[in-house]
Amino acid sequence: MAVKAVGWARSFPVSEGVRAAREWTAEHLESLPWSGSVADTAYSVLVCVSELVTNAHLHAVATAHLVLTWDGRCLHVSVADGDPRLPRPRELEADAAATSGRGLGIVNALADSLDVHASHGGKAITACFRPAGGPDPHAQAPDTEDAHTQGPDRKGPDRKGPDRKGPDRKGPDRKAPDREGPHVEGPDGA
Repeated sequence: MAVKAVGWARSFPVSEGVRAAREWTAEHLESLPWSGSVADTAYSVLVCVSELVTNAHLHAVATAHLVLTWDGRCLHVSVADGDPRLPRPRELEADAAATSGRGLGIVNALADSLDVHASHGGKAITACFRPAGGPDPHAQAPDTEDAHTQGPDRKGPDRKGPDRKGPDRKGPDRKAPDREGPHVEGPDGA
């Protein structure tokens, strides 16, 4: 089976700020073959780009390397930086009064999948976004699906069908999820 993909890459130094990354991403989102019905997904992508680039600038104090890859089923948004320290889970009680440190939790809540891994002496965080009703590119056929296809933080059987109006997606016409997602903090504890 042949896979056709399109992608874009750009580096955003701290001096350019997060807004430049968000605007650049919005331009490329307009070129995707998505219909107007995926406005919620596009908004989620832009929020997550803001969070991931902000994390690279704040925690790594480094250039954020942003890569967008559309494979026909999923938009992969990957931000890499030169800091090898991976984010670690946050403790809920200690963070009740915190005013920052929730960026990766936001990304986890909005994305269809999330992966954090070491990469070339630094780290990369990749989130996958499927247009509303699209198939999960990481799942196997229903009769062979197992826990490994969903990943540790992903939702399997409880995921809703094509309208995706379940507890895993938020948007203007959806309420916030009732569950507490994983809380992750940056390398400096923020």
